Formats: sequence, C-alpha cells, structure tokens
Amino acid sequence: MDAWSLFLTAHAVLVAEVEARLAAAGLPPLAWYDALWALERAEGQRLRLSEFERWMVISRSNITRLVDRLQDAGLVERERSAEDGRGAYAVLTAEGRRMRRRMWTVYGPAIDERFAAPLGAAAEPLAEAMRRLIDAHRAAAG
Repeated sequence: MDAWSLFLTAHAVLVAEVEARLAAAGLPPLAWYDALWALERAEGQRLRLSEFERWMVISRSNITRLVDRLQDAGLVERERSAEDGRGAYAVLTAEGRRMRRRMWTVYGPAIDERFAAPLGAAAEPLAEAMRRLIDAHRAAAG
C-alpha cells in the first residue's frame, strides 16, 4: 500500500504545482489543458461529450460543464451529431489550439523540473510500470 499512497501523494503535489504555475501565468486550469489536448489528438479534433472521459488524463466528473466553460471562452464549439441528432460533439477551435500551446509553455517546463529531473534514470522504469498498470486495467475492463 506504500506505493499506492505515495503515487496519490506525488500526483496531488505535482498537479498542485502545475495549477499554481498556470494561475501565476494568468492561464486557465489544468483541466482545460487536458480537454484541449484530448481534442487536439482526436480524429478531426472533435469528440462526442460521452467520449471525453477516456481521452482525458485528469478525470472530470462533469465534462458537460467543462465543455460549457471552454465554449464560453471560444476554445471549443459544439456541433450536433448528424448520426443521431441527440448527441453533441465538442470541436476544437483555432483559439483553442493557440491556448493549449500557450499553456504548454508553462506546463511542459513544470513536468521537466518537478517530475522528470528528480526521477532521472528512474523515469523509464516508472513509465514501463505505469504502462503495465494501464494495460492491465484496460484488459480487465474489456
């Protein structure tokens, strides 16, 4: 249980550091970056709202509210689904791409300084262990 506790604590400490740096730079919170990055990687730079959760690194229980805030900021647009008429897509805007890149200028160095540098050579074995955990979870979930 030590590894689990330490993993959760490290995650909380590092996310708090990133959030503080983003705020100090006058940028939106990390959840916004996460959603914009998910959209940027998705085919056509669009996702159904129901698909967001599996693309995001940081779990968010209310994707709809997050997408509302991104839309209000002009970073995403909503499109009705042509397939079923009930569903909706969030579509990344050019401004959303620009904002994600601006946020990365703060987020990227924070990862390097607070995560990668302290781990040094231990980063690759840790990455492999995390891949095994993710693969095991996905296999069990079907």
